[in-house]
Amino acid sequence: MFIETQPPQTPLPLTPAQRRMPARRRLLAATRKLRELGSIASAVAGTSHPYMAHIIPMRRCNLACTYCNEFDDVSDPVDIEEMKRRINHLGRLGTSVITISGGEPLLHPELDEVIRQIRKTGAIAGMITNGYLLMPERIERLNKAGLDHMQISIDNVMPDEVSKKSLKVLDAKLRMLAEHADFHVNINSVVGGGIANPEDALTISKRALGLGFSSTIGIIHDGSGQLKPLGERERTVWDEVRRLTRRSYSRFNGFQEAIANGLPNDWRCRAGSRYLYVDENGIVSYCSQQRGYPGIPVAEYTTEIVKREFLTEKSCAPNCTISCVHQVSYIDHWRAPQITTVTPGGAGHGADADLVQIL
Repeated sequence: MFIETQPPQTPLPLTPAQRRMPARRRLLAATRKLRELGSIASAVAGTSHPYMAHIIPMRRCNLACTYCNEFDDVSDPVDIEEMKRRINHLGRLGTSVITISGGEPLLHPELDEVIRQIRKTGAIAGMITNGYLLMPERIERLNKAGLDHMQISIDNVMPDEVSKKSLKVLDAKLRMLAEHADFHVNINSVVGGGIANPEDALTISKRALGLGFSSTIGIIHDGSGQLKPLGERERTVWDEVRRLTRRSYSRFNGFQEAIANGLPNDWRCRAGSRYLYVDENGIVSYCSQQRGYPGIPVAEYTTEIVKREFLTEKSCAPNCTISCVHQVSYIDHWRAPQITTVTPGGAGHGADADLVQIL
């Protein structure tokens, strides 16, 4: 297959509308920030509810990135009424942030209703997308549905055999978002296994910041979510991007320092408690890389299970690179040492976890 190797054309300058943030957007951003601060305060005040859940309305994806194990090309969308029931169960548990993931969630024909249902529970509504299906009309629909946050991962400047999520393809979509989106947009670049040109991450980050978005950088993990230490070129780029984005929430990704050096992290993973991964079948797992554990339907998930998992150490944690779980778990890094251990796919839970009062 022919792969174009010329650099992308120089992006056009921002329009005057992109340079000015309307008063309405400023008000929405301020209101969103207050809601976020409230969710964090609630998480600090008590540990018996999830802080974040990822929920999958669509396993199918319109792309096939070779490093990704979170998609297929055959699945139907989850029925909207079933999605609403699952979201309501997350609301019953008191979940603060519900993020739609996939697959590619924009393929779901009733995604706007999914977002509205999340907002009805009082949760902050997020979405992770490859961005390919965004158009001005679609962005306006997301605004009206109440989306709070969107993240797009861009893997390279030019598409290649590993990933088609390239700046060349997506730059026009980013300009649409800068023009039309009322929600917060974060652009995530990556370094690590399978990425041919780590310097692309720096180009992507600069473009995102230039458009007024936030920018983060991640390290690609292996198929089990475990670390892959960075090489010299990758580390240089990673350091530079982090310097550029020091004002964003990427400053809370201190755990990646150990990952970049190929070292384990000493932390308390609160997956299954503060973080839930709800797959397309409605089953709760620790994360996208440990699907099937604990393997409980969200309809049957209880506050008692949340408390149990809060105190359960996961054997995969030291070498884990799943940033959302690290970030959520950081809220509680200072309290409640974990007293039982589970190896996903191996030993079960100890009986004592249900008997301990959580601090």
